[in-house]
Amino acid sequence: MYYEETDKPARARTSNLNEELGQVDTILSDKTGTLTCNSMEFIKCSIAGTSYGRGVTEVERAMARRKGSPLEEEVTEEQEDKASIKGFNFEDERIMNGSWVNEPHADVIQKFLRLLAICHTALPEVDEENGKISYEAESPDEAAFVIAARELGFEFYERTQTSISVHELDPVTGTKVERSYSLLNVLEFSSSRKRMSVIVRSEEGTLLLLSKGADSVMFERLAENGREFEEQTKEHINEYADAGLRTLILAYRELDEKEYKQFNEEFTEAKNSVSADREELAEEIAEKIEKNLILLGATAVEDKLQNGVPECIDKLAQAGIKLWVLTGDKMETAINIGFACSLLRQGMRQVIISSETPESKTLEKSEDKSAAAAALKASVLHQLIRGKELLDSSNESLGPLALIIDGKSLTYALEDDVKDLFLELAIGCASVICCRSSPKQKALVTRLVKTKTSSTTLAIGDGANDVGMLQEADIGVGISGVEGMQAVMSSDIAIAQFRFLERLLLVHGHWCYRRISSMICYFFYKNIAFGFTLFFFEAYASFSGQPVYNDWFLSLYNVFFTSLPVIALGVFDQDVSARFCLKFPLLYQEGVQNILFSWTRILGWALNGVANAAIIFFFCIHAMKQQAFRKGGEVIGLEILGTTMYTCVVWVVNCQMALSVTYFTYIQHLFIWGGITFWYIFLLAYGAMDPYISTTAYKVFIEACAPAPSFWLITLLVLMSSLLPYFTYSAIQMRFFPLHHQMIQWFRSDGQTDDPEFCQMVRQRSLRPTTVGYTARFEASSRDLKAKLEDSL
Repeated sequence: MYYEETDKPARARTSNLNEELGQVDTILSDKTGTLTCNSMEFIKCSIAGTSYGRGVTEVERAMARRKGSPLEEEVTEEQEDKASIKGFNFEDERIMNGSWVNEPHADVIQKFLRLLAICHTALPEVDEENGKISYEAESPDEAAFVIAARELGFEFYERTQTSISVHELDPVTGTKVERSYSLLNVLEFSSSRKRMSVIVRSEEGTLLLLSKGADSVMFERLAENGREFEEQTKEHINEYADAGLRTLILAYRELDEKEYKQFNEEFTEAKNSVSADREELAEEIAEKIEKNLILLGATAVEDKLQNGVPECIDKLAQAGIKLWVLTGDKMETAINIGFACSLLRQGMRQVIISSETPESKTLEKSEDKSAAAAALKASVLHQLIRGKELLDSSNESLGPLALIIDGKSLTYALEDDVKDLFLELAIGCASVICCRSSPKQKALVTRLVKTKTSSTTLAIGDGANDVGMLQEADIGVGISGVEGMQAVMSSDIAIAQFRFLERLLLVHGHWCYRRISSMICYFFYKNIAFGFTLFFFEAYASFSGQPVYNDWFLSLYNVFFTSLPVIALGVFDQDVSARFCLKFPLLYQEGVQNILFSWTRILGWALNGVANAAIIFFFCIHAMKQQAFRKGGEVIGLEILGTTMYTCVVWVVNCQMALSVTYFTYIQHLFIWGGITFWYIFLLAYGAMDPYISTTAYKVFIEACAPAPSFWLITLLVLMSSLLPYFTYSAIQMRFFPLHHQMIQWFRSDGQTDDPEFCQMVRQRSLRPTTVGYTARFEASSRDLKAKLEDSL
């Protein structure tokens, strides 16, 4: 089983999860670990202003495909020839196999690799059979760093509570030496700090602060004499971001004993505090020592797309579902991941709302923070208004729009007086990517979409930072993986990979929506059909209060004779097979448009019930009241009329179910025909009981109804007359006004489901044009090629 429902104690569910699965209109997805496979590979790095690593990423391949680069095949062959080491896909002869000692800045490279081997919280595990060391780390990128350090000559092999031991390559002798560093403090990573540091003492007694973190927080902590390679490093991390890589900045500084002693006292006091703000106090103290750093370089790791992500996004787009990406990654990384998975494509106009403009950076340096915040908000509002004007003035020939906004801008866009404009612009765009988003912003965006639109929202994520988003959405889907179980435990449904969302929604979502909608409509129908026969008889009897049915007939109608078939409908029915659900994602739009559970459909079933009740009652009354029923010439009594009407009701509602079912199993046959059979068995058994118990049903079947040919003839004629209106309506609708699933049933029976013209005709009935996914990209490329050919002619 590739997905499972989970308990969500933090939020009580007030609606039907299975039905909502068939009505999802908007998906809000985290990028990290959700679209990517959480298999980090160290692929490039920048050290002392020099870029190392010749690997090519999947995003670069996608960019090459977009540009029609002839190097794509060469790149693929080069990648296939590389040795596969989990977490390491680095190749550069300049620093591999100890060659780094010959580089101009060998001392900086040594410090860089030493930092990778020491600044982490990973634990080594030695395989007793072959002696190889593997690592258990809190995150896949941290494991990739330790593996990269090992492969480049700095092997971390032992950790205790107070020390870290490393096999280092000695640049003088060229041999491995054992070095041990006293581990004094670990300043842990958090989403607010965006960095982690360790303080160690070397064997020579030198105190070192080793730090790694996001460029947005590390560059501002560099010392004046530590910025020697800043400009080159910034250029490199921008190139890495363009290639879809995740970057971290590495820096260090030496501490003097007095400074460290004061810090350690304050930090220990803060960590031992029992106050509620203990973590905040510790972070404030750590902030004081994480400054005046010396830049070493930057790392770049690739978080590969999961298998099937582009195909899944394409199917969801064809189904009319809109995907928003809410990620903490840099804007450049998010954009290129968007291109790799076809959320973005060449020719799609991008509305970029960023706080990284020169004007915004100037405002941030202003001493008047309130005035700077007001000016930044005005800038964001102006950009939103410009984007809205572009959206209003756009037409199909110019192509769809994509909205890309960063975290700082999103803070102002989510304020009460701006969020309506932001939402209006976002809804009009084909793709929405929110970069550098905090967990709170993800939850606020989800709440905005859910409350301000009529859409059913689904959030999907894999980490603790996605919990708020998962709980805000109508449906939360957690991906179980190396990021932990917080997302899974806070979600409604757990899956293993993003691609399973395709089958979860397009197959099971569609089936569940159809089953539940049909089941509810049928419940209304069968009870209206039964209840109105009682109402018509009461009117016929001048509302005397005399019931036409035996008391036990009334009690068991919804217990034995008609309940099991409708349950089977809600569990087993399939209008089309799973293969056709995936082949024609358009089917999912029946749920998005709520076609099968609209007021028109509900009232239609209710009218069908009233019509069936009228046919049953009036047919039975007029056919039986004046006619001799028994051989002796006696006319019918109330007990015979009630039994005949009840028999007709049981037959009609069960046969109506048989006409509604499109996927018969032996269970449905058993329940439908078994319900009718059980009625006759009950009538025999109940009628054979003492008259004190059976009352009006005493031997009514065996002595009166069964021997009378008119009883069986009336049952047959009433059944045919009652089902004729529904059968006629269904035939006309199927022929002239088919629904999506009926079109596919029709063409499947004719063997035309592989006809390209038929597939295109079905796609033209889409709720909204497909603007994302590789199908849309292919169609756009075809249109552009056709236009060029026409121009050339």
